[in-house]
Order: sequence, then structure tokens, then C-alpha cells
Amino acid sequence: MPNIQSAKKRLRQSLERRSRNRAAKSQLKTAIKKLRESVTAKNFDEAKEQFNKLCKMLDQTASKRIIHVNKAARTKSRLNAYIKKASAA
Repeated sequence: MPNIQSAKKRLRQSLERRSRNRAAKSQLKTAIKKLRESVTAKNFDEAKEQFNKLCKMLDQTASKRIIHVNKAARTKSRLNAYIKKASAA
């Protein structure tokens, strides 16, 4: 445990940030799961709508540096390819 006041404040701040970041990552994972479920159920209109919302979420979390920009781009690319492949089949 920190003894210095500034170190105590840093600890408080890092715990707050950690919980906020974990919540944001959890929301992303949940949205990705819902998207995959709707593609599996062949609801492609719903999947496209969810994909657009998910892209916005990914861009926002990447801009806040919760996830890396390249990870956001990679995830969007993979999910888009997943939707296209499933809708073509």
C-alpha cells in the first residue's frame, strides 16, 4: 500500500480507470457475441445493424486508448468478412 499522498491518489485513479476500462471491454465482447449469434441465426439485417453499432464502439474505445487502434481495425475487418461469408453461403 502506498504511504505518500500522491501515490494514494494514483492508486485510486488507476483503480477507477481499470474498472471503467474493464466495463468497456466487457461491453465490446458482449456486442461481438450478439453479432455472432445473429449471424448464426441468419438474421443478416440485424447483423448489419449490430455491426455498424459495434464499429462505432470499437472506434470509441480505440480513441480512448482502451484497446489498440490496430486491434479495432482487425476486429472490424474480421467481423465484416465473417458476415459476408455467412451471407454468401
